[in-house]
Amino acid sequence: MQIFSSREFNQRTSQAQKAAATAPVIITHRGVPAQVLLSYADYQKLTGKPQTALEALTPCAELSAELENIEFDLPPRSNTQRPPVDFSMED
Repeated sequence: MQIFSSREFNQRTSQAQKAAATAPVIITHRGVPAQVLLSYADYQKLTGKPQTALEALTPCAELSAELENIEFDLPPRSNTQRPPVDFSMED
């Protein structure tokens, strides 16, 4: 991992970009780490790839295997009728 001061970064942006292709680059401001420059591939690893709704709702293989082993009992539904709902608009 390379470290650039903000001044060095401004003067050698191309070199910083090349360094970020292999490892994150820390950019300091007055000696304190302020920003990190990293490749887009590394950024995607950190944030996760964009997904479709179906991909987001589909569990991964490990989770899917765990979900298959879960057993639960549902109580039987009541056979009694519920009272009808009154939708009239009375004041």
